[in-house]
Amino acid sequence: MECFKETNGLRLHYLDHQGAGPTLLLMPGLTANAHSFDGLVAKGLGEAVRLLAVDLRGRGLSDKPASGYTLEDHATDIIGLLDQLGLEQVLLGGHSYGGLLSMYMAHRYPERVEKLVVIDAAAVMHPDTRKLIQPAIDRLGKTVPSWETYLAAVKIMPFFYQWWDAAIESYFRADVETLANGAVIARSRPEAIVEAVEHVLAEEWQVKLPGIGQPTLLLNGTGAYGLPGAPPLLPREQAEATVAALPQGRYAEVPGNHITMLYGEGARQIVKEIVKFVAN
Repeated sequence: MECFKETNGLRLHYLDHQGAGPTLLLMPGLTANAHSFDGLVAKGLGEAVRLLAVDLRGRGLSDKPASGYTLEDHATDIIGLLDQLGLEQVLLGGHSYGGLLSMYMAHRYPERVEKLVVIDAAAVMHPDTRKLIQPAIDRLGKTVPSWETYLAAVKIMPFFYQWWDAAIESYFRADVETLANGAVIARSRPEAIVEAVEHVLAEEWQVKLPGIGQPTLLLNGTGAYGLPGAPPLLPREQAEATVAALPQGRYAEVPGNHITMLYGEGARQIVKEIVKFVAN
């Protein structure tokens, strides 16, 4: 169900998959949107929990202020959304940037977070993270002649090498706005995303980890983030180092790379791990 709430001076968009069980709020990656988790919904997550998937400020259908993209800005938005929904405490998590934001919130607002689900994010990522995510930023602010042209360009990105799942198309459709002439343009502005990147990379994560007392599940996709032989965006040893630094951390490897892990067999395994984690 498509929903909007006014919070922290702006309007946030989110998807409410009203399944049984506790509420799990998931936040997407750096330039991503709430439909990032459609692959998990297709594998049953939206039935096992009440899943709230959020468009962070500056992304998707949420408002896009000119500035204000610190972790605290985002966290305050989400706390405001929880207040609007009457949710005192939730299971909280996210993918990539959203996973880091969830750890920040567990440390900053421990009373609001029962457990953490972190999908392919860690205190230390690949040393070339800035370079690896640059293509995602470069596509912003550029007009593409049509949706078909845009999707064709997406399909040949290196991290989709010999892989495609139609379930991911809802995410990319939500990623762009269609203009009057049929052209499309990404909804996120590059300036906002760059501001968010600089703040998250400057955070002292190693200092925060020991203070995150909530049970935390870290799901790691170790497939090549690019053509065969490319490294994963989050190498296993760095994911395990983050888990070791958490008082109640646990690790699970799932098939796929940083993006494809959210679909197909990777999604199936993620749902299985989350359901088991929530129940214990």
